[in-house]
Amino acid sequence: MSRDTRFTQLEPGLRRVLAPNPSPMTFRGTNSYIVGTGDVAVIDPGPAMPAHLDALLAALEPGERISHIFITHSHLDHSPLARPLAERTGAPVLAFGTHEEGRSPIMAALAADGMLGGGEGIDTEFAPDIRLADGDTVEAGDWSLQALWTPGHIANHLSFAWNGAVFTGDHVMGWASSLISPPDGDLTAFMASCEKLKTRQDRRYYPGHGDAVENPQERLAWLIHHRRERERQILELLSRAPRTVETLVRGIYTDTPEALFPAAARNVLAHIIDLSTKKMIFATSLPDGMISLRHPETGDQNFETNS
Repeated sequence: MSRDTRFTQLEPGLRRVLAPNPSPMTFRGTNSYIVGTGDVAVIDPGPAMPAHLDALLAALEPGERISHIFITHSHLDHSPLARPLAERTGAPVLAFGTHEEGRSPIMAALAADGMLGGGEGIDTEFAPDIRLADGDTVEAGDWSLQALWTPGHIANHLSFAWNGAVFTGDHVMGWASSLISPPDGDLTAFMASCEKLKTRQDRRYYPGHGDAVENPQERLAWLIHHRRERERQILELLSRAPRTVETLVRGIYTDTPEALFPAAARNVLAHIIDLSTKKMIFATSLPDGMISLRHPETGDQNFETNS
């Protein structure tokens, strides 16, 4: 069986097979990783594409077998192929949990109220065979993977530490910042996860899309600064007048193609919830979906998030 042209040997003990699902949100496609030799692990088998399943199996050396299937998170471009691959190989599927597991109480309450919409690209059918908690380590053959719970992009997001590197899924990528779409996405959790990764001294990140991140600390610093700059821009615009999420997007994302405005709006909403939770703004429902800004010194601290 010949290997697909999307196959790449990244370093000893690590192979990548690129899924054929390029898009504005997935860049060149989903990176599926094969870790180890002999009894190998697959990280993020990707979307439900039979051709990609064949490519993953073709990337194995004679006599190798897939012993474990790891999922960073349950979006449709990462997890749906897990079950067909498990059925073909007999390997268990390991992940944090379903897409609802790991939500903060605030996001769980907002989701239950049906206030936020969201759920973009969720693999609602996904459930792992084995649940992993933060810090759990799985070993087989010549490899070892440690689960790092990194919620933010979605509540059940895991990264996996391996041999001084980390598979960061959609939490840290080199080509773009991460989409954070409530109630599955949570900016407060995202920033905490960035700070968590900052305490580590990893040599490289292998993301879910795009090339390896060769300077993890620099990239984390950029992501944190990027989000704080978005926060500053939102506060500045809201301090002038009440605005809708749409007008905030148009005032902030001036260099972004309009086709990407819906994704940008979800990121802005994530900031509004985060700022409201921290009582840096008070977002009150007004006619036409406007958001009214009030500062803490006004003494009026009654607010509700508005989508």
